[in-house]
Amino acid sequence: MTRSKKSDAAPVVFEPEFVAALGDIFEQRIVFNQVLGLKVVSVTPERVVGRVAMRPELIGHYAHNRIHGGVISASLDALGGLAVMAAIGARHMDESIEQRLHRFGKLGTIDLRIDYLRPGIGEAFELTAEVMRLGSRVATTRMEFLGADGKLLSCGSAAYIVS
Repeated sequence: MTRSKKSDAAPVVFEPEFVAALGDIFEQRIVFNQVLGLKVVSVTPERVVGRVAMRPELIGHYAHNRIHGGVISASLDALGGLAVMAAIGARHMDESIEQRLHRFGKLGTIDLRIDYLRPGIGEAFELTAEVMRLGSRVATTRMEFLGADGKLLSCGSAAYIVS
């Protein structure tokens, strides 16, 4: 089964101010994301990309210098939430930036599943997330946690309350 796309609809392009505001919320206002060291790399309506640099505080196994599984799951959860924010923003482009940003007040995780496929060893990691479905009350996402070489280390899926 293939997903259908609107072929005649113009692609949504976010204003730089909206992307900057999302980055500020994600990197500065959500303090736990600062603890994790999460950074926004790119935001589009279809996909968000983030980055985490390895630090001693994130080590989960001292003998192997592996990133902690909780860092992986929390980072993927956060990036999934950012993907939902982007999808909500794209759905409401007729509203002002402030109105779209206000819509995120009720966003919260209601289900999260992470599969750890390989040890998280490296100096930096890339994360991606995309929204699979954005409903009026619930959004579902798929996320990936990649090594610097692009190898898939962990993947996840989540559901978020949006209303």
